[in-house]
Amino acid sequence: MATRDIKLVYPASSAVTITLDSLATSSTLLIGRQSTLIDNTIGYEDYLLSGVIKVSAVSGLVAGLIEIHIVTMQDDDLWPVNFTGIDGNITIASLNYKYQICHPAAVIATDTTVGLTYPFGQISIASLFGGICPKKFLVFVTQSTGKSLYASDSTIKINPVYHTMVF
Repeated sequence: MATRDIKLVYPASSAVTITLDSLATSSTLLIGRQSTLIDNTIGYEDYLLSGVIKVSAVSGLVAGLIEIHIVTMQDDDLWPVNFTGIDGNITIASLNYKYQICHPAAVIATDTTVGLTYPFGQISIASLFGGICPKKFLVFVTQSTGKSLYASDSTIKINPVYHTMVF
């Protein structure tokens, strides 16, 4: 009789399409950048989110925050107000609205060291939603370092995860 094992599979990670180069600072953390849509209709059980964010190499940084959030579609084809699933700048109307639609994946406290790279991850997307990975989602990043992010070297990646049966 054949032995059956259930094993986790981690296909190759891929870069999230989000232009973080020169992302402006937002003292209210309501202005940021959204990624393109991440479509999970293939049905991966989870994605692991990770990355590095590099702050400005120009003096004048303030101790602030870099926030990485996950935003899901409200239904099959409707995003929350102002979100589109297309890489671009976005402004959220209020903190109350932000708290309703943005699921914090990582919050990075920064200091005043110029040009520093801050890593984060790996964060389970499914864990942010009670163990079930959303069908369609995007990444939203905002920051309050007092300066724009560094013009390069910031990346966010996702790594899909699923189970398979091995005979």
